[in-house]
Amino acid sequence: MRGPGAWWREKSTPAKVEAYTRWSFHSFPLIEVGAFGVPLFGNVPMPQAGWLFTLVCAHGVLGALTAARALDWVRGSREQPLRLTWAVGAASVLIGIVSFVLADREALDSTATALGGVFGGVMVFGVGMISLGIRSRRSVLYLVAGFSVGSGVLALVLGAGVTDALATAVAALIGTSFFAFTAVFSVWLIKAVYELDAARETRARLAVAEERLRFGRDLHDVIGRNLAVIALKSELAVQLARRERPEAVEQMIEVQRIAQESQREVREVVRGYREADLGVELAGAQGVLEAAGIACSVDGADAAALPGEVQSALAWVVREGTTNVLRHGNAGQCAVTLRVMEEQVVLTVENDGLGVAGGGDGDGSVAGDGSMAGDDAKRSVGAGSGLAGLRERLAVVDGILEAGPVDGEAFRVVARVPLASGDGSGGRAGSGAVLASSSASTAEAAGAVVGVVPGGAS
Repeated sequence: MRGPGAWWREKSTPAKVEAYTRWSFHSFPLIEVGAFGVPLFGNVPMPQAGWLFTLVCAHGVLGALTAARALDWVRGSREQPLRLTWAVGAASVLIGIVSFVLADREALDSTATALGGVFGGVMVFGVGMISLGIRSRRSVLYLVAGFSVGSGVLALVLGAGVTDALATAVAALIGTSFFAFTAVFSVWLIKAVYELDAARETRARLAVAEERLRFGRDLHDVIGRNLAVIALKSELAVQLARRERPEAVEQMIEVQRIAQESQREVREVVRGYREADLGVELAGAQGVLEAAGIACSVDGADAAALPGEVQSALAWVVREGTTNVLRHGNAGQCAVTLRVMEEQVVLTVENDGLGVAGGGDGDGSVAGDGSMAGDDAKRSVGAGSGLAGLRERLAVVDGILEAGPVDGEAFRVVARVPLASGDGSGGRAGSGAVLASSSASTAEAAGAVVGVVPGGAS
C-alpha cells in the first residue's frame, strides 16, 4: 500500500508548496475554535456559551471554504469568490460586535476575557481569509484599516475611554495585519513557484529548439552549396546530352563526386551531434545539479583515458541520468562514480528521492522525448524509450544498462562496458557495411545513368 510519504514525494515542488499552504489555512479554523471557542465553556454562562461557540464554529467553516475557493481562484480553476468573502466579512463583523457588546456588559474578568477573545479571533482570522480572495494589495490595506478603525469606534460607542479605544484599534491593527500579510505572502509564493516551474520548462524547450536550429544551420551550411552545384551541373549535363556532346558524361561524374562528398560531410555532422564527451558531461552534471540545490559528488577514474566510443556512450548515460534527477526527482543528493577495472568500466549514477525519480517501476520510466520521466510510474519495466535509447547506445560497445530502486530509498543507474570491445569495432563494422551498401547503390545508379547517356549519344 502507498503511504503518505510516497504521496508527498511524488508531488512536484510547486504542488508541495500549494498543498502546504492549503492545509495551513485549513488548520486555521481549528485553531480559531480551539483558542477562542472552547474557552467559552466554563467562563461564559449557558446558553450564551453554547450559541457563541456555534457561531465561532460556523465562522471557522465559512472561512475554510472561502480559503479553499480563493486558492482555487489563485490557481485559475475557479472564479473569484466575491460572495464568500463578503459573507466572511459580514459574519466577522456581526460576531465581533455581539461578543464585544457582551464583554462590555460583563462584570467578571474571566467572562469579559473569553468574549474579548472571540471578538479578536473572528476579526483576525476573518481578515486573513478575506485577504486570500483579494487581488489588489491596496484593497487589503483598506480592509485592515477598516477593521482596525471600526474596532476603535465600537469601543468608543460602548463608552470606553479614548486610551482604551486606541489600544483596541492598535491591537486589531497588529493582529489583522499579521494574518493579512500571511495570506498575501502565501498567494505570492504559490504564484512565484508555479511561474518559476513554467519558466524552467520553457527554458528547457528553448534549449531544445536552439539545438535543433543549430543542427539545421550546420546541415544547411554543409549541403546547401553542394546541392546548388549538383542542380547546376545536372542541368548542364542534360543540355549537353540533348546536343549529344560527350562532356555530359564528365559533368555527371562530377555530380556523382559532389553527391558522395555531401554524404560524407553529412555523416560527420551527425556523428559530431550524437557523440558526447564524458569528461565534459561529468563536470556539467555536477555544476547543474549543485546549481539546482542538489549535492552532487563525482568520483572515479580519468574519463579521457577511455576510448572515444565508450566515452560517448557513457556520456549519454550521465546526461540522461542528470535530466531525470532535475526534471522528475526530488533528490537532495546525487553521486556519480566511474570505475575502470581490468576488463570493464562501470558508471554509476545514484540519487535519493525515489518517489519520483525512480518511477516505482524498477527500471525508471522514461518520457517519449527520450528523457527518463519518473512520474509515469505505471509503465512496465523497460518500456521507456529513454532507457531503450541508452541501451542501444551501449550495445554498440557491447555494454549493458541496469536501472532501478535501491533499498526503497534511492534510484540507481549502472552502465557496464567491457574494455575489450571498447574500440566499438562491432558498431563501426555494422555502420561501415551500411555505408558500403549505400555507396555501392549510389555507384550502381550513377553507372546506369552514365551508361544511358553515352548510349543515347551514339
